[in-house]
Formats: sequence, structure tokens, C-alpha cells
Amino acid sequence: MLIAALALVAGVVASWYRREGWSFVATAVTILAAVTALFGALFPDVLPSTTDAAFSLTVENASSADYTLTVMSWVALVFLPLVIGYQSWSYWVFRKRVTREQVSLSAHAPAAHAATSGTTGGGGPDQAS
Repeated sequence: MLIAALALVAGVVASWYRREGWSFVATAVTILAAVTALFGALFPDVLPSTTDAAFSLTVENASSADYTLTVMSWVALVFLPLVIGYQSWSYWVFRKRVTREQVSLSAHAPAAHAATSGTTGGGGPDQAS
């Protein structure tokens, strides 16, 4: 847990100094360290019971059957590259940051267009011209 706490502080400090890359890495380490600590503390239980230890869900009795694991492995082999490809494409399309200046300029753009075209805006079927 100490690693998670230190990484979280490092992420906040990196964000304060506008070092987004290092902030992302530090917060990723925070999540990884916290999940690892939680798994290590609970193992072999996945979901401990609050009423009786015999009712706890363990790693062994939480796993699926062999056939299910085989089918899901093939499904993941086919669809995981598609999902990664889509995420990569989406990241590439939206890779540029939106700044405050761009938002304020685009917020005034429709009003400027309406003033030059002689309309009052809207133009929907329920509005009179």
C-alpha cells in the first residue's frame, strides 16, 4: 500500500507541474499497486463471506469449466485485436487536445454565422423565420 500511496502523490505532483505523461504513469502504478495489494490480502478468497468462512468464494470454486475457458480464449483471440485496433484508431482521431481558446471560439461561431447570414438561429420546423 505504501507504493500505491507514493505513486498517487507522485501523480498529483506531476499533474501540478503539467507533466501529463508522468502523471498517467504514476496513477497507473497506483491502481496496479492497490489491486495487487488487495489480491494479496484476500488470496485465496475472491469474495470473503461475512457470515461464515465456508461460504467464501475462492479462486478454485470461482473458475469456469474447461470448455468455457477454451471457447472464451478463442473469442478473445479473434475479437481482442479488433477492439485494440478500434481503440487505436479512436485515439488517433481524437489525439489533439481541446484548449479553452478553441472551445470559446467555437461557442461564438454559430452566432457569428447567424449574424452574417441574416437569420436569427434555429431554423427548425417549429420556429418561424
